[in-house]
Amino acid sequence: MAPMRHAPLLTLLLTLGAGQADARVRLGDTLPPHPWTSAADREVVVVYSHDCGDLGDLWQAVLDSGLPVRAVNAEDTPAPAPAGINPWRGAEATTFARKLKVGAYPTVLLVQGGRVLNAWEGTFQGEW
Repeated sequence: MAPMRHAPLLTLLLTLGAGQADARVRLGDTLPPHPWTSAADREVVVVYSHDCGDLGDLWQAVLDSGLPVRAVNAEDTPAPAPAGINPWRGAEATTFARKLKVGAYPTVLLVQGGRVLNAWEGTFQGEW
């Protein structure tokens, strides 16, 4: 059996549409106020909470995308992110998630020029 290879997250996000991921985040919306400045044209924003379970495979897919990664740890209970990623936490992070109308954690957003290009919400099983 061949080892599992991760497809680039950008490709995965652009081809989403089937399965259990039903994002309520509106495509084309501008991101609500946030603490980071974006230098890249495209970036990935991961909005998650403490009760998401093991996000190891999701984080690996996000990191494998090669895009800049922003982490938003919502709902006021700290949860870890991979080394090198500094999650935004606290009431403002939760407000950010609610203004986006995130329906489920984790949510992965592909952002281009400050606007949501694509969104995925739900449970990541490590395979697409």
